[in-house]
Amino acid sequence: MTSLRRWISPALAAVVLVVVVWRLGTGPFVSGLEAVDGRALAAAAGIGFVTTVCGAWRWTIVARGVGLRLTFPTAVAAYYRALFLNLTLPAGIAGDVHRGIRHGRDAHDVGRGLRAVVWERAAGQVVQVVLTIAVLSVLPSPVRSSMPYVAVAVIAAGAGLVLAGRRFPRVTAEVRGGVLRRNALPPIVVATTVAVLGYAAMFVVAARTAGVDASIVRLLPLSFLAILAMVLPSIAGWGPREGATAWVFSAAGLGANAGAATAVAYGVMMLFAFLPGAIVLVAGWLPHGAAVFGPEGATDG
Repeated sequence: MTSLRRWISPALAAVVLVVVVWRLGTGPFVSGLEAVDGRALAAAAGIGFVTTVCGAWRWTIVARGVGLRLTFPTAVAAYYRALFLNLTLPAGIAGDVHRGIRHGRDAHDVGRGLRAVVWERAAGQVVQVVLTIAVLSVLPSPVRSSMPYVAVAVIAAGAGLVLAGRRFPRVTAEVRGGVLRRNALPPIVVATTVAVLGYAAMFVVAARTAGVDASIVRLLPLSFLAILAMVLPSIAGWGPREGATAWVFSAAGLGANAGAATAVAYGVMMLFAFLPGAIVLVAGWLPHGAAVFGPEGATDG
């Protein structure tokens, strides 16, 4: 049963990708690949650096809050490695699992290391959802009229989680210490906001690269919808991204083909932006690799 569940998510992502190719053909995918040029890749590398630093900063805050030591340079290197693995392996979470286990082993507490990553990613996704609702409520988009109902549903879900959390005092204590403490929550919100805006900027660059000339005001809410869909399980990043982007572009009157081409260009830019993670991964296999990047459980010097 566990093996079956492991393959369900990639299988669903594959189905989405097949349906998109079946409906649109391979033309948008080829166009998206061919459109990416040096300027787009340079922009992706710069934006990717900012978003990675923000994610690593958020991770160090949460990790220290739950009692684990983590240096900032080591966090940046590990975050690059995790993002690269997320983009190249099925399901899209292998990199996060890897950094949680690696950090936990170095800190001699694998369980806490994994939980720190879970709380860090969960905090980031909560802030991302709030930002997405705010943007989609203000700017025109195909789902703008539905946002009040979505907001109510999110608030209700949040209240349910708070009530359920009372049954697990240890979990509640870790979340409070890692995420909700006074000197942790503001920087977590700032780091996540900058990261999400960075990903949105990269999406706009991808759209421009793919030949979409719509205004930024029109593209921004579409980027938030597409980025939110990327939270779903995928096959090395592919599947939900292309399906969601094709749909939102079609609903916004920009054409499903343009949406698929934008998604492909965005995927290529993302992979290039996080290629430094491959260097970190290979360096970790080499002798003295840990000495180069530092043990992930080390204290700040």
